[in-house]
Amino acid sequence: MTSDRRLLPANGRVAHVSLRGKVAAETYVEGSQARIVQPVADLLAAPGGPRDRQLLWGEGVLVLDRAGGHAFVRSDRDGYCGYVAESALGPAWRPTHWVSAPATHLYPSPDMKRREVACISLGARLQITGREGGFARSLDGLFVPAQHLRELGAWADDPVRVAASFLGTPYLWGGNSRQGIDCSGLVQAALTACGIACPGDSDLQQMLGDPLPEDVPMTRGDLIFWKGHVAMAVSGTLLIHANAHRMAVTHEGIDEAIARIEAQGEGRPTSRRRLSGLSS
Repeated sequence: MTSDRRLLPANGRVAHVSLRGKVAAETYVEGSQARIVQPVADLLAAPGGPRDRQLLWGEGVLVLDRAGGHAFVRSDRDGYCGYVAESALGPAWRPTHWVSAPATHLYPSPDMKRREVACISLGARLQITGREGGFARSLDGLFVPAQHLRELGAWADDPVRVAASFLGTPYLWGGNSRQGIDCSGLVQAALTACGIACPGDSDLQQMLGDPLPEDVPMTRGDLIFWKGHVAMAVSGTLLIHANAHRMAVTHEGIDEAIARIEAQGEGRPTSRRRLSGLSS
């Protein structure tokens, strides 16, 4: 059993029933399913506290506790636990599609000239009930351009190409969307879009794949880690990452990034990982 609060569905007041006898809590609950009904919802370390990560439109959560306008939840995406505003939650649904474009709009009718209801990001989930012209109709009566969607299971095949679709996105600590994203959010978005399970933070992502020896050149899709940072190789000489140096998602030479980060006093890379099944 992990003691990492990010992955532990317990907050002292409540705990998931699977933790009975393992962690102390006032009560143990099964929890109830819900979904995110905002384009982006901050997942907080504590009610009103700092942002750990973000959840996207339509993503599922297991709600374990509600109090003071916040809900303590576990994300279906990766098991990350934290607090979201209760206003970000709606009834559970069974998503059928995911947003495969970097971002798209929801409309009140199948008409691109109508004022949009919301802008949602790559990775958002929708339950599609039909088609009207070039638009897909969701269960909640909103419409999205059909070409921006794929069925769940129809995943992308190149995480580097997915990551590149975020080029220019502003850097945002704990961000997970086209509105703003950080280094681990970018890697998670790219891998999740390819059907590869991926934790939310860079220290957890260091368990992915297999270690890459120092004398083996990096290839497309490899991951390189520093303390508190992760990037993805585009080739043997180029990487892509969301970085605070440029405050955006950018390409950077691998050797240049290593030298720059070391010169900033943040050390050498801590590890390199290769994921199986990716084409180089």
